[in-house]
Amino acid sequence: ERKYDEACDFCRKHKTRIHYVIYGILITAYLAALITACSLNFQRALALFIITILVIFFICWDFLIAKYEDRITAFFSPGEMFLKRQWFWLKWVLCVTLAIAIICWLIFDTAKLGSRQLISFGGLAMYVLLMFIFSKYPTRVAWRPVFSGIGLQFFLGILILRTKVGFDVFNWLGIQIQTFLEYSDAGAKFVFGEKYTDHFFAFKVLPIVIFFSTVMSMLYHVGFMQWLIGKVGWIMQIFMGTTPVESLVAAGNIFVGQTESPLLVRPYLPYVTKSELHSVMTAGFSTIAGSVLGAYISFGVSASHLLTASVMSAPASLATSKLFWPETEKPRVTLKSDLKTAKSESNNILEAASQGASASILLVANIAVNLIAFLALLAFVDSALSWVGSLFDYPQLNFENICSYVFMPFSFMMGVDWEDSFVVGGLLGYKTFFNEFVAYERLSKLIHNREKGGSMYVNGVKQYMTVRSETIATYALCGFANFGSLGLVIGGLTSIAPSKRKEIAAGAFRAMIAGTVACFMTACIAGMLSAPAVEVSCHILLGSAFNSTNLPANSTALFECCQEVFISMNESKPVFPGGNYSLSSWKGCCQMLDLPASHC
Repeated sequence: ERKYDEACDFCRKHKTRIHYVIYGILITAYLAALITACSLNFQRALALFIITILVIFFICWDFLIAKYEDRITAFFSPGEMFLKRQWFWLKWVLCVTLAIAIICWLIFDTAKLGSRQLISFGGLAMYVLLMFIFSKYPTRVAWRPVFSGIGLQFFLGILILRTKVGFDVFNWLGIQIQTFLEYSDAGAKFVFGEKYTDHFFAFKVLPIVIFFSTVMSMLYHVGFMQWLIGKVGWIMQIFMGTTPVESLVAAGNIFVGQTESPLLVRPYLPYVTKSELHSVMTAGFSTIAGSVLGAYISFGVSASHLLTASVMSAPASLATSKLFWPETEKPRVTLKSDLKTAKSESNNILEAASQGASASILLVANIAVNLIAFLALLAFVDSALSWVGSLFDYPQLNFENICSYVFMPFSFMMGVDWEDSFVVGGLLGYKTFFNEFVAYERLSKLIHNREKGGSMYVNGVKQYMTVRSETIATYALCGFANFGSLGLVIGGLTSIAPSKRKEIAAGAFRAMIAGTVACFMTACIAGMLSAPAVEVSCHILLGSAFNSTNLPANSTALFECCQEVFISMNESKPVFPGGNYSLSSWKGCCQMLDLPASHC
């Protein structure tokens, strides 16, 4: 017992050194494993290498900021003072330069890709003008958060949609998330049996929400989410000039839901201004939670576009909020305040996982019962409208038709093709009056119809849209701005900050409108930056590709068309209209797919 006490005393005395030794051994072992993996196959270990470099960079960054923050501030203070003294004329130089750059970019981009991008730019200007006209205090608008928010949106859009590196990174992230979410199938298969996919939504989609909620709870427990949200919020705060509370909540809404993100700043909510409270609510309406992101991906909606929309809508929410409800008070929580984010209440990581799974029960039940109620209500409304329409010889009247005409101007100004603007208008109606789950479910049907091919119109009803229209719709629908969420936000925020009950109730509807416009502005940016895809049906593509004597370049579209041709033959059913494929097309596909001679 005496020896044991001596050992415990020694460990307590040299606790810090022992920790350093253990950490040193683990880090050395990890670096040795990384070097070994890179030497065996660097391409295969590239993702791990990049993640390691980023982790080392941010650890060094945090260490330097924590230890030498005063020195770094003193080093940059002369430059800051110079900018403050010369800001009056520098501001106008920057504005003129930016305006010239935008005009030149629009001219060259329009000459290269066509005039459809100009419609999206006009839509962006229209939404900014409308928000200014209906602003709470139009004469008190501070334009820095507005223009810097749109600029940050535009920068993120160019980085992700126009550069190969940015597109590849987000495409890779989307693929990894899809792969990661598929692990939820193991639990669903065990609980519901081998044929769980027969009930796709209940036993395939909802388990993804449970799995994602569990993982997010674990990341909160280890402190990763607080660290990541803090970094993103700091970037927006410095760049846009917004306060710490609203910046942190806007960053949090990229990853968590509209009722969870205010919990990050719960101690400060009783002290926020009306404009800050409006920003907190707008951020919740203009983004979606990570837990439901996986559900939308499982519908067949592009994972990379959903990720991009979630990131781009965060600065857009602050821009629209500060335009629609400008700051007229002096914020009490400023940069000099020691802002601390809320920590996890679980004692260990297993408890955090269990709490995350348990917390998702209410979310899953809420999603399921709302869908049952809303879809049943929608069927009733459609039936009632059809009956009213039949009285005037127009039995095709339904809720989607009405919404398509109401929201068509908004969808068209985002850059959606004229023929598709009515369809997207209907989707926006579903999202606003019901919820985004219903809208994305309808969008997924349109995407699947396009991928299957076939006639674009059946009995005068459009069956699918162009890829460009699908992309813009994906961005426009990516937010919680609907009447169902309105009550959720009022109830959730009131329970967190009871002293702000009147301000929350008074500003919630305006915040919902601002959140909707933020999503529309993100869709406009996507419409400006998304390159138009050339959509050619497979029978035309195959016919033109193999007419020459040389084998054409091995494109993804050509490869997929050849695969679909052989699948259709194996299943003895036609897939494409006009499927009279020539002998040269068959031979070309055989060479491209490298199929056995007997199969060909």
